[in-house]
Amino acid sequence: MRERCSTPRHDRGVRSPSSAWTRRGVLVAGAAGVVSACSPGHGSSQPHALASPTPSSSPTAAGPSRVTNAAWSRLARHVTGTLARPGDASYDSVRLVENPRYDAARPLAVLSVASARDVATALAFAQDHDVPVALRSGGHSYPGWSAGDGGGVPRSLVLDCRPLSGVSLGSDGSVTIGAGAALAQVYDAVGSRGRAVPGGSCATVGIGGLTLGGGIGVLVRDLGLTCDAVTSMRVVTADRRIRTVTADRHGDLFWALRGGGGGHLGVVTSFTMRTTAAPTVSTVFLQWPLSAASDVVPVWQAWAPTADPRLWSTLKALGGERHPVGPVLSLSATWTGPPASFDRHLRGLLDHVPAPGVRVPHVRDYRDAMLAYAGCLDVPVAQCTTGPGGALTRELFGATSHVAYDPLPAAGVADLVAGVRSVPAGLLEAGASLDALGGRVRDLAPGDTAFVHRHALATVQYTATWTSGPSTTADSYVRGLRRRMTPHWGDHAYVNYADPTLRHPGPAYFGDNLARLRSVAHAYDPDGFFTQPQDY
Repeated sequence: MRERCSTPRHDRGVRSPSSAWTRRGVLVAGAAGVVSACSPGHGSSQPHALASPTPSSSPTAAGPSRVTNAAWSRLARHVTGTLARPGDASYDSVRLVENPRYDAARPLAVLSVASARDVATALAFAQDHDVPVALRSGGHSYPGWSAGDGGGVPRSLVLDCRPLSGVSLGSDGSVTIGAGAALAQVYDAVGSRGRAVPGGSCATVGIGGLTLGGGIGVLVRDLGLTCDAVTSMRVVTADRRIRTVTADRHGDLFWALRGGGGGHLGVVTSFTMRTTAAPTVSTVFLQWPLSAASDVVPVWQAWAPTADPRLWSTLKALGGERHPVGPVLSLSATWTGPPASFDRHLRGLLDHVPAPGVRVPHVRDYRDAMLAYAGCLDVPVAQCTTGPGGALTRELFGATSHVAYDPLPAAGVADLVAGVRSVPAGLLEAGASLDALGGRVRDLAPGDTAFVHRHALATVQYTATWTSGPSTTADSYVRGLRRRMTPHWGDHAYVNYADPTLRHPGPAYFGDNLARLRSVAHAYDPDGFFTQPQDY
């Protein structure tokens, strides 16, 4: 089962009608990242046409159901991108997101934005007409909030940033990436030039959502989080200003947008990042029966987060119909050092565990290795990333997460094994994936960026896929497995794997950084325009 990737999905609470002016639900599926079609320049700029210089001082009484056809038509005339409404030829295509469980969503409209100015104009329209807004970069929101309808989200105007997909490399070794660029596009463009950026393994995830939540991927221990590579962002804030933010310009906003999740603070439309020389990437896939977990898991969790930073690994415990012989324990490892020394570094694990029954090695350049992880190595990249799922098959899935600070004791390993052995009938594949942290992630302190989990050992995804029917079984399973493991791993969670059922999402996602995030959000969005089912 490929790792499920996502974009951050939550915001601050809805303002009450007694506020200076009422602005309703802006949901984010990576909206805090959208890119390359943005206007050049520095500092702040104002949108045109529908946007007034400052927010209206009085509440609007229109409401989304009362917006006239003429008003929608006016919006369409004042943007460069395409506005699709129910009944339009493109609506049933552009409304879809990655997870088919949300295919029934019927947003008010979908604006495929072409620039930061389109975003600013749409925000002005939403504020003037009291229309909720859902933001989307890749469309991987676990709770489906980027679909713009359902799951605690009202019917919304979706700002779809997927057209903002440009990737432009500079002569100084930097790259500017549109927030809607899919990861496979990024790896193809950057890797073809002999450069590398850290990122995830899911082909169609948008770089915006990945980066805003921190950005964990297969080179994280060697190159750091995706957000650590960011040197500049273009962001449209609630006052519709288009700002360039860096460590020296709007530094508090720059801090918050690196790990604080998408949609709390504005809509990022582009990222400028440092690149590094593309490494040769050695990988290996190993597999044991799940019965080996009591021997493998304790060794892996002591070895993986402290291994040479050039070595990353993920350990998966999976059951379900795809494993008819029984649940399995598998490990995927990635090494960016000299290929000849890979086996020596694996001995820290393999010398202390049973021999795996399956071993599949590869040595590839950076581009091909990342596209192989994404499932796009043998598929044209444009085909692989076009539309929800691209050339890849979309699967129904449910998921939640933990962030693990402590190694599992023997009782914790037993609980994990018992949970994987209890996968209910009807699920194709389900269980847990443990992704090692450490290495360069720890180069920064927990308060240096909004991503607080710098000292954790691993992130954990609980996932379940199925073929058809309701989500009840899968959701019950993944959340039940999380509850089973909570006595061992506590309440920490990763914002990019958002779970709407968490009782205290702010502390779980952001820990001691939560108070500062709230302060920054209030400074840039004092009226609480950006709101979602989960709050800072």
